[in-house]
Formats: sequence, structure tokens, C-alpha cells
Amino acid sequence: MSYLVLARKWRPQTFSDLIGQEHVSRTLQNAIDTGRVAHAFLFTGARGVGKTSSARILAKALNCEQGLTTEPCNTCPSCTEITDGNSVDVFEIDGASNTGVDDIRELRDNVKYLPSRSRYKIFIIDEVHMLTNNAFNALLKTLEEPPAHVKFIFATTEPHKVPITILSRCQRFDFKRIALQKIVDRLRYIVDQEQVSVSDKALAVVARKGDGSMRDSLSTLDQVLAFCGQTVTDEDVAGLLGVVDRRLLLEASQSIFARDSRAALEIVKRVDSFGYNMRQFCQELIDHFRNITILRTVVDAADILDLSEGEIAELKTQASATPPADLQRHLSILLKAEGEMAHSTFPRLVLEMALLKMASLSPLIPINELLDRLKALEGRTSASTVASPTPTWEKSAPRPESTAHQTDKSTVSPPAQNESRQPSPPQQAAAAGDTHRDNAPPPATGDAWSGFVAFVRGKKPFLASFLEYGRPLAVSAELLEIGYPAGSFQLSKMQDPDSLAELKGLAQQFFRREPGIRFKSLTEGGGDVPQSLLEKKSLEETNRKQQLRQKAMEHPLVNAALEVFGGVMGEVVKIDDKR
Repeated sequence: MSYLVLARKWRPQTFSDLIGQEHVSRTLQNAIDTGRVAHAFLFTGARGVGKTSSARILAKALNCEQGLTTEPCNTCPSCTEITDGNSVDVFEIDGASNTGVDDIRELRDNVKYLPSRSRYKIFIIDEVHMLTNNAFNALLKTLEEPPAHVKFIFATTEPHKVPITILSRCQRFDFKRIALQKIVDRLRYIVDQEQVSVSDKALAVVARKGDGSMRDSLSTLDQVLAFCGQTVTDEDVAGLLGVVDRRLLLEASQSIFARDSRAALEIVKRVDSFGYNMRQFCQELIDHFRNITILRTVVDAADILDLSEGEIAELKTQASATPPADLQRHLSILLKAEGEMAHSTFPRLVLEMALLKMASLSPLIPINELLDRLKALEGRTSASTVASPTPTWEKSAPRPESTAHQTDKSTVSPPAQNESRQPSPPQQAAAAGDTHRDNAPPPATGDAWSGFVAFVRGKKPFLASFLEYGRPLAVSAELLEIGYPAGSFQLSKMQDPDSLAELKGLAQQFFRREPGIRFKSLTEGGGDVPQSLLEKKSLEETNRKQQLRQKAMEHPLVNAALEVFGGVMGEVVKIDDKR
């Protein structure tokens, strides 16, 4: 028996099987329940979203031998014949092949006769926009007043090419692009039924390749299974489909946020070594930063982004530490670079310069803060200015040339040749402090961890940005144990051999011996563990804002203003006024 592709094997057979088109299913089911079934339907939408499948399901629901039903039984002869495509009363016509007026005249003559065995004679015309104007005109009268036993179902991907006279005689249903997460859920169900081992990350790559089309996603999955067999790895999927690895995008944004120019250039080098197209990578990077920007500015962005739950969780971690204004500037740089790459013979150079500019971007200062600083500077300048009398100049008395010459010779003496320069007292104290620091033991665990991360930040900012997410379980010259959430991107990055080698070298420099390094996978609610540096900073900032708000609430002028104007307190910002 010949192989049946997944797109045909798992084609929807009932309204409940339709994914992402609930508005169409509900409307058609209610129309059948209330007896308000129109005589002509027009299904529009992108490819592979379920238009023809919905037409077949509707035909089965109208002709099912169990009676008019919202869900066909798929067991009676009428349903099975429609499913197999050999029903004598349901005609599936390809509009691209039957475009002439003679074909429509033949259809019009066939409409007059009653169905052979079914309740309705149903005509399904796919890609109806391919019909000629004469064919549409020949269909007008029959479409407006068909016999009671005839139903028309048209499907098209380009409704703007259908004449308005046809559109006005049909009930139009617009099919949506299917959300990424719904495609992933459907693919997960199918691979489980097919007993295939594949990760959700790989399924997300397949679904993204489908671009909102279930049929395209299933065809891509068929290709992946033909290549990988019953066990599918993430690397095989990325290599087969030629898509940019999501980990490259995450590492690129992480290096930019950490202001690590070297790491950003290494990302471009890896992209080039993998053979990815530079402009395609730049486009993927633009979409990546767009997702981060939306997650940073919108509270609940899951419905806006075509991302899986795991990808959203990873991006939220990066988005939380970056101001929205900086993200918009990064996007502007990438968009400009993508436009330049289209006409440049050095696309790699354009991308490298864009990433370097993003990594060295200085933070923005709000214009209001700049104005306040200028006013404060003007106030301090005017207050510290002291009026002085107008200077007067007197002509000095001339002196003898010989006297002046002797005075100059006596006052100016050459420096000693063998005199060694001695350091000043402050320099001696600083040198003594450095010597003491070299011989002193590392501080306590909390101080040692923050000091070690600060030391790493001076050497490897990209590596320090990952350490800030870690929880210091043990910090000493003998053992360095760091905990990360189970399955997190930071844990996988730190376990990378290159990162581990760099961390060992920096730890040996800081502790003056080589401690053992161990990473521990932490689960939620796994007991009391120390806070990470980022959590400490966030907690300190929260406490500072709460104290600032409490002080503002207790201020008599603030209370008086709220009472006079009937207002409520919004955001409280501390203003440094040193005048």
C-alpha cells in the first residue's frame, strides 16, 4: 500500500478537528441547528488553513444519512464517499482547470437534476478566482436563485479577484492564519500518535516554517521524519530546514545587552561558519528584538507573538533588564543595516558594524532630566560667582639688564642627574593597599560572590551577565557551586566547555588557586537557596521605591496637594536637588 502523507492522513474530518477556525465552525454549526443554511458560501484565507476541509465537512454534515447534524458521523456511506472524494452528489471542481464559460454552462445544466442519493447536490469550486469574467457572468443567475436541492461552496486565496456581483450572493467566511502554539499542540498530538520522539523546540521550528499553515507544517514534519526517522533531534531539524538556530539569536542579544563587543563578533563568525545567509540572520535578529520589545512593553503578549511558552519564558528574562527606549534604538540600527545589506557586497561587515554599534550604545538620558541638570548647574554657577573690581594695570619700572640676567641664572638650576624620583605619600599608601589586597584571604561568601562577579565583569562582561542569574550555593577557594533553574538557558550556557574553561581561569586569578566548579540544577520550591545578584538588586530597588513612596505620602505638602486637587498619587520619583 502506498504511503499516505501526514497532511492527508490527519486531515480534519469534523468541525471539532478544525484548528484555529473556531469562528467558522461555530457559525456553520449554529446555521445547521437553526435551519438557516445559506445556498452559497465563500471561504477565503491563506493556503493550508482549512478551507477545502471545511467545505467537505459542511457537505458531510448536510448529506449525512443520520440527518442534518453539526458533526457528521463519518461512518455512513454518504460520509465515507465524500471523505474519499467519489460521491456522485458532491462535485469538487478545480477553478484553475475549469475556467471557461463552457464549463460553467455544463455545471448550470447539471444543477437542474435532483441528487441521486443524497439530500443536497453540492458544488465545491476551489480557487474560484481563476474563473474568467464570462464564466462568472454565466454563473450569476444560477447562483442567485438556485434550486432548493443545490448548495455552492467556493474557496479562494485571493478574494479581491472575485467580482463583487459574486461576493454579494455568498456568505463570506474569512479563515485566519493559525497561531504558532496551536500548530505546535496539534503537531505534538500527531507525533504522539505516530510514536515519534521529538522535542517541543523542534516542533516550534517546524511550525514556524509553516508560517501559519497547518498543511505546510505537516508537509515540513513529513520531510523531517523522512530524514530523522522515529527520533528527531533539534540539531537535525535546524540543519535540514536551514533555519537560524534560536540559541544564536539569544546569545547575540545577550552579548549586546552585556556590552560585550567580542562576543557579538564571535556570533557573526559562527553564523558565517554555519553557512547562514547574513541578511536572513539579520532579519531573524530583527524579529527577535521585536519580540523582546513587545514582551518588555506589553503585560500579556502571548496572543501577539508567534512563540511557544518556553521561548516566551526565555525572552522575558532578557527583556526585564533592558529599557524600552534602548530596545527601540537597537531595532532602528538593525532595520537600517538590513536595508544596507540588500545593496552591499560586504554583508558581513555591515552586520558586524551594526552589532558593534548596538553593543557600545550609551544609555539614553530623558530630556526632562537633562533640563533639570542644566537648571541646577545654572543655579550653582550664579550662587558661587563673586563680583570683583575692574583690574587696573600699572607700568612696571625698568630694571637693569645685567641684574635681570644674574637673577635668572641664580634662580634657575639644572635638575640633579642621579637623583631618583621617590613616590609621594598617597602613592605609597596605594601601593601598600595593593600589596595587602594580594595577600589578604577572600572575604565572606556573600562578599566573595559579588566581588568575584565584579572581577569577571571587568574581564568578561558576557560571562558575568550569566553569573548574575546564578545563586551562590558555595563560594570559597576550594569550591565554587552555582545554582540555576532547571532547563534554563543560563545553565546550558555555563555548562558549555568554552564558558567553563573561561570561568576556571578567572576563578584561579581571583582566588589565587583553582577551585572546583560545580553547577546545580534547581527546581521551584527546592528549599532555601541564596538569592542571585539580579534578585538582590530587584529587591533593593523595590524597597527603595516603597520607602520613597512612604515618605511622599507622609509629606504635608503632598497631602495638601492631593486634598486640594482631588488627585491620587501615581509614580514617585526622587529628584536630586543640590542647589
